[in-house]
Amino acid sequence: MALDTTAAAHPEVHDHEPHVHGGPKLYGAILGALLVLTVITVGASMIDWGGGMANVIIAMLIATLKASLVALFFMHLRWDKPMTGIIFCSTLFFLGLFLIGCYTDQVARPWPEPANLKPPVAKPGAPGSGPTMPGTTAPVGTSPASSAPVTPPAPAAH
Repeated sequence: MALDTTAAAHPEVHDHEPHVHGGPKLYGAILGALLVLTVITVGASMIDWGGGMANVIIAMLIATLKASLVALFFMHLRWDKPMTGIIFCSTLFFLGLFLIGCYTDQVARPWPEPANLKPPVAKPGAPGSGPTMPGTTAPVGTSPASSAPVTPPAPAAH
């Protein structure tokens, strides 16, 4: 006598609920929202919101909203367990916070300059080489005749 254990061992094989996901209208609406948010992102990038940090925060908020829409609807997290969508969206939010923190740290640091960097030396008498003596084209601190630096007299020895 053979027992049919297939149905008892795997009841989920026959008890599937139809997956109800968004139809073409919903996906079209989400696509439209993503395109509108992309236009808003481009428009916001052309406006100076009062500093580099404000621009980054606005861009990160729009990008987080777009990523959440993609994950919730196109990756079907909307129809999964509610906690999955909450965890994913909060992960995106905290990733944005961490990136903003890294950006503020990078902006607050001074611009690195090599220790052996020497400023360019201007040729005496060249245009833009500094203030000139009245009535001449020689820079202050040079002799008009030779354009050589004027050295002060040596102190007398006692």
